[in-house]
Amino acid sequence: MASEERIVPMRLQRFLARAGVASRRGSEKLMTAGRVRVNGVVVSELGSKVDPLTDTVTVDGQEVRLAERPTYLVLNKPAGYLTTMSDPHGRRCVASLVPCNKYPGLFPVGRLDADTTGLLLFTTNGDAAQQLLHPSRHVSKHYVATVEGVPTQHELDRIRGGIMLDDGPAQPAEVELVQAKAQNNTSVVGITLKEGRKHQVKRMLAAIGHNVVKLHRDTFGPLGLKGCKEGAWRMLDEREVASIEAIVALGKQR
Repeated sequence: MASEERIVPMRLQRFLARAGVASRRGSEKLMTAGRVRVNGVVVSELGSKVDPLTDTVTVDGQEVRLAERPTYLVLNKPAGYLTTMSDPHGRRCVASLVPCNKYPGLFPVGRLDADTTGLLLFTTNGDAAQQLLHPSRHVSKHYVATVEGVPTQHELDRIRGGIMLDDGPAQPAEVELVQAKAQNNTSVVGITLKEGRKHQVKRMLAAIGHNVVKLHRDTFGPLGLKGCKEGAWRMLDEREVASIEAIVALGKQR
């Protein structure tokens, strides 16, 4: 094995991310909070290195190890669940819908609003999550939105051209009118984004005068929901894992 392929030694925050404890940034916060120990000693200095083959790493007293292979699965998220692994107020979370006990360190890649349904990717690979969400990777996400009224082509062209939002211009997005429902004055719009700002689809459609009534994500990059009913999850197959890891590997080369 070439030296650049070796996994030892590695930065502690990278080890924690690869072990599925948290994202790289989240792992750094755990370290600076004094919650991470290496061989019984608190390590809070960012950039500290660890040898996964010989060192014992714990977070809040629980030993952390690298799995032989990361876990990847998709959930068809129903409405009414927060995209978080726990909630101090006892509200329903997506953690209750996926096999966290079987796959420790599992966490969602990105977020869907509580009232948004559809595809949510989970992994134990913090590095992969960071790469897939990075704006420079341009990983596409397709949404199906039911909106008030019927957007005109001129209005949709504003989204295609990169509409201005309150936090700056959005990147140009693919958008199409799928169906107009005259009986209740709503319509269905398909929209594909390559960035992931908070409430972005809802804000873009509201900016052209059509509030979102219902929102569903049916793809994330190369992944779809085929064979996965609402509220259910499935493991990625080998082809899907390879496609995700190819995106991650390409990002690391840049």
